Amino acid sequence: MDQQSAKVILDGNTYELPVIVGTEGEKGIDISKLRTLTNYVTFDQGFGNTSNCKSAITYLDGEAGILRYRGYPIEQLAEHAGFVEIAYLLIYGDLPTAEQFKNFSETFTEHSTLHEDMKHLFDGFPTRAHPMAILASVVCALSTYYPGIDSAALSTEEFDRVAVQLMSKIRTIAAFAYKKSIGEPFVYPRHDLEYVPNFLNMMFSNPSRPYKIYDEVSKALKVLLILHADHEQNCSTSTVRLVGSAHSNLFASVSAGICALWGPLHGGANEAVIEMLEAIQKEDSNVDKCLEMAKDKTNPFRLMGIGHRVYKSYDPRAKIIKECAHDILQKLGINDPLLDIALKVEKKVLADSYFVDRNLYPNVDFYSGIIYKALGIPRNMFTVMFAIGRMPGWIAHWKEMMDNPGRKIGRPRQIYVGHNKRDYLSINKR
Repeated sequence: MDQQSAKVILDGNTYELPVIVGTEGEKGIDISKLRTLTNYVTFDQGFGNTSNCKSAITYLDGEAGILRYRGYPIEQLAEHAGFVEIAYLLIYGDLPTAEQFKNFSETFTEHSTLHEDMKHLFDGFPTRAHPMAILASVVCALSTYYPGIDSAALSTEEFDRVAVQLMSKIRTIAAFAYKKSIGEPFVYPRHDLEYVPNFLNMMFSNPSRPYKIYDEVSKALKVLLILHADHEQNCSTSTVRLVGSAHSNLFASVSAGICALWGPLHGGANEAVIEMLEAIQKEDSNVDKCLEMAKDKTNPFRLMGIGHRVYKSYDPRAKIIKECAHDILQKLGINDPLLDIALKVEKKVLADSYFVDRNLYPNVDFYSGIIYKALGIPRNMFTVMFAIGRMPGWIAHWKEMMDNPGRKIGRPRQIYVGHNKRDYLSINKR
């Protein structure tokens, strides 16, 4: 294969397929006409070797441990930027000017409240309903309260409004879902607070106990949201693009992404990590024993938060979160034995050839649950926090797809392995 084309030989015939080269030197074989030319399709279970789009949003190099949003290294953004600033960068392609940021932030404040009738939606859920179920349902229902958002007809101004509505209201919906789960009254957003402190106030304030907002807590949560803001073509982002490819509106597309994120192999992994660390704690913190259990394929024990589908080196987000976990626990005066266990697990894993040879390193979920726990965020809200952080990435990918004049509805192929033709027999002859 050269940089111009790749040759495929099938049934004695040679076909040339174009090669696409990305700005960072990534190469891909364009097989979009393969079936037309050859009547063959490719088989790629899980799409681990298939690009479903060209994207200018996020660059990820799993072998080198690189993650950049619109060209900016994640390390710089996590240290210096704010979450609303990152949202603007992902959605519109560049960091905002001072004037653009001011206008963007003011629009967030304008759209932070929910339609009063939407409160009845929360009344319809049982008290013990999982917040992710509520989040997905209410986000999808937004389209009924804000009609006229047919994706094929959105003007630039309409998209700007809908995107900010979703970004701003997601934190209100999330906080209301939490309040519903604990039977407390809703706390409305305040116009004098920034994005992250506003969310914390809606989560933890109540009529008898106003919530004191600490800068350290806001900063830690801001970092987590930034690190979760986008991660190129993962399960939930690909879901948003696939649903949106049918010209589904932004609310419906993102609702589908929330459902995809809910799974324990995706956004639910941070909750699973805490459960794993607690299981190790019950084993008298015997990390060596648990690592041997993880190596045994016949044992149901799984080492959660170690290894990643894309990263074959240390997840750059995990490095940042590890430092953040140390800082926030120290500043809050919290001594969490789960952090000690996590550090011990990491040390053992990085020195064990079984894990090193398989490129299994801590990922973003390994320490994030410890931080959420320290901030007082309950376990069933961990994935909700992930969804809030991922919102600008989902919106950016939906917009990028819709702005592509050559977009097509997603329609994967399959290799049929079922029965050959069979004739129907009536039930009394079977």
